[in-house]
Amino acid sequence: MKLVPKIILEGTRLTFKTETAFTLNEHPRVVGHRKYRYHAPLVSAEWCAFTPFPWGRGLINFNPDEAELAMETYRTWLRLFQLQRHYSWIVDRFHLSTKMFQLLYHQTTYDLDWLEEGLRELGFRLVFLHRNPDSFAEARAERLKVSGNPVQYDDLDRFVMEQQVMYRLFEHSSLEKITIDITGQTVTQTADQVADWMEATGGLYGTVR
Repeated sequence: MKLVPKIILEGTRLTFKTETAFTLNEHPRVVGHRKYRYHAPLVSAEWCAFTPFPWGRGLINFNPDEAELAMETYRTWLRLFQLQRHYSWIVDRFHLSTKMFQLLYHQTTYDLDWLEEGLRELGFRLVFLHRNPDSFAEARAERLKVSGNPVQYDDLDRFVMEQQVMYRLFEHSSLEKITIDITGQTVTQTADQVADWMEATGGLYGTVR
């Protein structure tokens, strides 16, 4: 059968979501054995596509007056997933990150149940990556070696708070889901855990035929 996994990775910064997403997108048990690299879609709500400057606003951290733009973007993504349903999709942060940010920093709750319903019908699975709060400092030290915008990692208490809120949102999600503690793990180990879960629960082949 054709492998068509659909995975959304959620979590706050410094939980290695992007590294895990890239690893999953080339994982032989998730997307099959590949003798050469070819087009494999990797989507992220972190793209700051609403502003013409780096590290600006996007689908997660939009301003209140950009809410309709954000909702239209989500409607467009869902429609694209529906039209391209017989393919694999790895998503690095999505609607839970939006709900968390907007709740904490704009005191606004957005109803995205319609989005989850559509994602569930397509067989999307939700993976929440989290770490022990005491381990954020060590993760920041590693990230600062490569970061182009190091000031975003100054306030670790913010990440701990975001992680707590996001976990509550994760618990209420209607998608089939798993939580993985990445503390002390390599990205490869985390990706293998996701692959194990997808295999065990039949998530590699989607829900549509």
